[in-house]
Amino acid sequence: MSAPKFTPRVFSGIKPSGGLTLGNYLGAIKRFVAMQGGAFDCVYCVVDLHAITVWQDPAELAHATREVAAGFIAAGIDPERSILFNQAQVSQHTELGWIFNCVARVGWMNRMTQFKEKAGTNAENVSLGLYAYPSLMAADILLYHATHVPVGEDQKQHVELTRDIAQKFNHDFKVDFFPETIPVIEGPAMRVMNLRDGTKKMSKSGESDMERINMTDDADTIARKFRKARTDAEPLPDTVEGLAGRPEARNLVDIYAALADITPAEVLARYPGAGWGTFKPALADLAVEKLAPISGEMARLMADPAEIDRILARGAERAREIAAPILARTYEIVGLIRS
Repeated sequence: MSAPKFTPRVFSGIKPSGGLTLGNYLGAIKRFVAMQGGAFDCVYCVVDLHAITVWQDPAELAHATREVAAGFIAAGIDPERSILFNQAQVSQHTELGWIFNCVARVGWMNRMTQFKEKAGTNAENVSLGLYAYPSLMAADILLYHATHVPVGEDQKQHVELTRDIAQKFNHDFKVDFFPETIPVIEGPAMRVMNLRDGTKKMSKSGESDMERINMTDDADTIARKFRKARTDAEPLPDTVEGLAGRPEARNLVDIYAALADITPAEVLARYPGAGWGTFKPALADLAVEKLAPISGEMARLMADPAEIDRILARGAERAREIAAPILARTYEIVGLIRS
């Protein structure tokens, strides 16, 4: 597909459920900020419609939606340079999502590993939304003709599904309308792991708060969690290869690298053979330096929810300016009359 046909545009979003963690920041928001103001138009979304695929307390959902927006802004997303909004305010997402439900195949959905992980042995009792949400995710992306999506490795399959849906739509209707979106997966700490078990992803829903760094944690809490993070008995190796089979060590090195904007090899060059009594305090100090200003700014923003709502409303207005004509043309292609 010819590149000049589509404006280089980034789309990505974060689900407002359970609060933002360090994983959200390093794996997503930090990259969103870096892509802002460069070669791409940037569209960033709080995907609240995805959150309700499982039960959400309405008051908590509204709070979490504002908190994610505050996290975007506090981390450096400029609502004037980027478009920032919550999904529910742009109805074109669900309209295109239904069309894509009719394009996507059941077999494609059955292969989605995240559904299998979330549904577990209770697949018959989960919501239809949880099963079908990957086609809504494709609509989120293609509604803006997004050409690139920064994602973690665990979301790559969803971007591949988006490409399948775009290709099938274009083929079925003999058009060259939707781009084949490219997943952007790069850098250390794209998958931040649990501070108590380096084999598990850092999660908003983990049993212990000590497993994760919350983006609302204050400086003392951030430092304490890193100092108490689980490690093994061996000192840091001289090379990255020496981290093989050491998930907790690898996780902390990757986090340091991502926070410092260096490679894991450069981290080890700074701390060759260091014990954890040296490295963990250094990591804690770096994390406080980078994260505490964000949590402080988030608290300031959350004290004025009306201003957050104003920012999201303006972002939604700008998003609709892009989305409405793309959806209208989609309806024409499909043969749906809109008088």
